[in-house]
Amino acid sequence: MGIYKQIYSFTSDNRIALFICTAGLVFIISSLFFLFKKEDAGEVVFSENSASAYSEMKIVVDIEGAVMSPGVYTLENGARVGDILILAGGFTGDADREWTAKYLNQAARLNDGGKIYIPRVGEGISTASLLGTSDSVNAGEKININSATLGELDKLPGVGEVTAQKIILGRPYQTIEELKERKIVGKALFERIKEIVVAY
Repeated sequence: MGIYKQIYSFTSDNRIALFICTAGLVFIISSLFFLFKKEDAGEVVFSENSASAYSEMKIVVDIEGAVMSPGVYTLENGARVGDILILAGGFTGDADREWTAKYLNQAARLNDGGKIYIPRVGEGISTASLLGTSDSVNAGEKININSATLGELDKLPGVGEVTAQKIILGRPYQTIEELKERKIVGKALFERIKEIVVAY
């Protein structure tokens, strides 16, 4: 019993010191708990930022028409037209090789959300449009800025031979908005022709 009396006597005489020590220990444990919790939260934020940065390094592009495996592909940001052609298995036997040789720039950089269409032989090109016999675009007619001839582009309102040549040199286009974004045509001219041009 002597030892219990000693302990009781010690605790009675040192109550304040023991209280301070206990409070300090609780404070230290609590601080460590919140510190580790904050570090865990920081890891989550880092992970989310990393995922966001990773997504910005990728682009998604749709390729259709005369390719072996048409569809939507995910590529590295900065990929070229030739890269998605490889992923799609290359051209089919009925692909219009003359058109691709003239108008498809395989070194052109791809844009996120863009679309590429590879035409088949004889697809969507009439003799009249090739010859450019009309002086203006017919009602309901759509001009494909990726395959139209110089004379066909010249029929667009406000587009002369110089601008038509710029459009041809800038091919291919994944969207018609690229005409404005890449400063091939001005904003006012784009507004005049946006309803009668397409890009595929």
